[in-house]
Amino acid sequence: MQYDRFQNEAIEHINRGLSVIVSAPTGAGKTVIAEHVIEKSLRAQEGVIYTAPIKALSNQKYRDFESKYQDKIGILTGDVSINPQAPVLIMTTEIFRNKALEDPYSLKGYAWIIFDEVHYIDDEQRGTIWEESIMFLPQHMKMLCLSATVPNINELSSWIESVHKAEFKQVIESKRPVPLHFFYQCQNDFYDRLKKLLHAGYKEMVNYSYHGKRRFMHKHYKPNRLSTLLSRLQDKDLLPCIYFAFGRRRCEDLAFELYSFDFLKPKEQAQITQMYEELCQRFDLAHEKSAQRLSPLIKRGIAFHHAGMLPTLKEVIERLFTSRLLKVIFTTETFALGINMPARTVAFDELRKFYGRYHRNLKTRDFYQMAGRAGRRGMDKEGFVFSRINPRRIQVDELKKIIYGQPERITSKFNSSYATVLHLFDKYQDKLYQVYPKSLHYFQEKPRRRQGAQKMLKAKVDLLKELGYIGEEDLTLKGEFAAEIYGYELSLTEIYAQNLLDELSKVELGILATALVYEPRKADRPPKITRSIRDLKDITDEALKNIHRIERRFHIWPQSKEYFFHLAQVTHAWLSGTAFAKLGQYADVDEGELIRYFRMAVQLLREIQHAPVTSEPLKENIKSLLSVFKRDIVDAEKQLRIK
Repeated sequence: MQYDRFQNEAIEHINRGLSVIVSAPTGAGKTVIAEHVIEKSLRAQEGVIYTAPIKALSNQKYRDFESKYQDKIGILTGDVSINPQAPVLIMTTEIFRNKALEDPYSLKGYAWIIFDEVHYIDDEQRGTIWEESIMFLPQHMKMLCLSATVPNINELSSWIESVHKAEFKQVIESKRPVPLHFFYQCQNDFYDRLKKLLHAGYKEMVNYSYHGKRRFMHKHYKPNRLSTLLSRLQDKDLLPCIYFAFGRRRCEDLAFELYSFDFLKPKEQAQITQMYEELCQRFDLAHEKSAQRLSPLIKRGIAFHHAGMLPTLKEVIERLFTSRLLKVIFTTETFALGINMPARTVAFDELRKFYGRYHRNLKTRDFYQMAGRAGRRGMDKEGFVFSRINPRRIQVDELKKIIYGQPERITSKFNSSYATVLHLFDKYQDKLYQVYPKSLHYFQEKPRRRQGAQKMLKAKVDLLKELGYIGEEDLTLKGEFAAEIYGYELSLTEIYAQNLLDELSKVELGILATALVYEPRKADRPPKITRSIRDLKDITDEALKNIHRIERRFHIWPQSKEYFFHLAQVTHAWLSGTAFAKLGQYADVDEGELIRYFRMAVQLLREIQHAPVTSEPLKENIKSLLSVFKRDIVDAEKQLRIK
């Protein structure tokens, strides 16, 4: 195989036994380097771990690698365990962090770890997990870090080198193998230069004042039409197209808006129809309403893909897309994350999205993560990126910053969980405060911010001591239990310590688990709950009330997660044997979202079950519950075993 310059450089370092970080644009070919590490390790009869930021990507990588390496591949994600002793083990970063912290001896047979999408260390909610994974990495393991283009890759590399006191090589590639050509749809016309867009798309602007700030508005504004865009792509032979829209319903609405289009020739239509029907049979989707609803679009070469869909239906769509028979797919941004599914063209519905608490313009790094799917290596001379611009919503200087600005630097979001603190105390006692200086946060921040982080760490230790989780020199029984429950430690432990978990029925345990993992959307209304669920809610409310009061006293933020009983009825129905297809009447939740929460609940229950101090009756109760909970479409392993 002919390697690119940066691939050769990385492989040379790896062959010398050196850890490497590779920073390169999406679609540049970083996976080839990961495959070299895997093949090198297999030849040397050494193990290698591949971590991914989300379960969907872990599953995708398992599919890809299994077809290449067969029985040498395993996967471990919390709700999936297939061939866990395999020499090549794929896992989520959370699972690896837990192993490195709790049982580093279990990693003795693994010589390499591959951190895919390592720039996730910047993620507000989960970045700490990446940071801790690198901090607690066993000394015998080498690492390959794969990252999108970021400006402070030198800083990240220097931090890792300082933590592990070993040579750590950087390989940087700024050029894409398939260059991108940018276009803008504005006033329902097309422009290939920002200057042209400014003069034509933004003409006839008028100034006005809004809350003391200058704004601009058009006297005349023509809306961008989807049909105009897709007609152009079809006429100019720019299909297939991945169209990014930042909302599940928006993806579906746009797909059905194209119903009058037919992108397929009769022979292609027959092929995709046959393929779709066969895949639906294989994944037991033939009678699913959601699969039937998609069918007319599929026959026209159109589909949508988002997290609210059945996981099996998403996989069917992915397989159709790789067949090149799908010409237009409307999808949310997760389709851009690591999954190797390029198209000739990428289109953006808009250049704003929801970032946790508010809508804002796309980050440059996020824009290129998605735009980088344009241009198929070995097939296209260039990739095409179309941005649909509403001049009333975004100014030209904002647009310029997104597309031509410097990608955002990686910054630490370090905030260790209670479980991590408990494991650190168990291992280091009061010397645990010496761990923080190994963090990226310490490496990047000024003294005042460092002091604040140390203060927060000490506050968590003091709180855990006050609540009886930490004794004089080691963890108490409460502490041992809480150390196994990452993210949900305090409230569950307080309930467990009162022996209340042992008194719950299987259904009540299941409802408690889904209430803890569930995150309501802004528009969600509080659910109507039965008297028995009210009793359960009273227990959780009382536990959280006390915990939040103590967390406020110790100035700990964010506070422990609340319980939300929106899924109580649907969980009760599922655990009582109701078929998944009939669950819609019990909760206004997308199918894929419901499965995700059920699988998260399964993972949480397993953590309780595996805690060494959990009582035998509770372990048996959970074992019986899991056999009912993890059935049919909720069983993630079942999906991965389908060839």
